[in-house]
Amino acid sequence: MVTYLYWALVIGLAIAVVVGVGVRMDNLKAALAGAALVLFAGWGAYYFYFQQIFVKRWGGVMTISVPQGQYHVTTTWKDDNLWIENYDPKTNTCVFSEYSRGSLLQGRVTIKNCNPLGRPFETEKGVSPLPP
Repeated sequence: MVTYLYWALVIGLAIAVVVGVGVRMDNLKAALAGAALVLFAGWGAYYFYFQQIFVKRWGGVMTISVPQGQYHVTTTWKDDNLWIENYDPKTNTCVFSEYSRGSLLQGRVTIKNCNPLGRPFETEKGVSPLPP
């Protein structure tokens, strides 16, 4: 809900710039440039700063997909960054991936010989119940 309110505020501010500068000051070119600047700044602030804060603190909306062939194990927050653990049965590894603000400083930790689901894992020779 807070995400929708944010975008309503940004779009409302862009419309206010068009009305205020374009209609009242009779300068449509400057009004459209100002509105584009407001929309671009709003998108940048959301993507690089507000998105994960909205999700964590105020119930915002965020979608992340599990990579093909992997199983999701767990998710946790560290400060305002989201850490997701997935298990890859083909390589028998657990992969911790960090989703930071704006996806700029993403960390990745790989644990080898990890079998958190207690399932047999696939090898080149077939399915094995025990790690190599």
